Amino acid sequence: QVQLVESGGGLVQAGGSLRLSCAASGRTFSWYTMGWFRAAPGKEREFVAAISWTGDSTYSADSVKGRFTISRDNAVSTVYLQMNSLKPEDTAVYYCARGPAWAPPSQRRDEYDLWGQGTQVTVSS
Repeated sequence: QVQLVESGGGLVQAGGSLRLSCAASGRTFSWYTMGWFRAAPGKEREFVAAISWTGDSTYSADSVKGRFTISRDNAVSTVYLQMNSLKPEDTAVYYCARGPAWAPPSQRRDEYDLWGQGTQVTVSS
């Protein structure tokens, strides 16, 4: 079974950058859409970005468009989230998740069947 482990979170000042990584075990990583979600304090988990299994298609939430970039490297079974121009409202626990196989990227939480433990991102003002 594939397991997902996020890393790269931390404390950063507003306007700064962080790069999150999600490393996957198993040999079927390349077949799945991968996504990033986040849960801010007191708020429901929300979609951030997703990428198709080939990396050819991406889909991002309006709140992060132009600032966050999702990418993947199937050779090392890793998906990334490059976060630039960070804002205090980006503060959240960020989760990596596995979505549908051989399908376009999706923002629907119910289409993701495997989740990492999350990594904390804190943006100070």
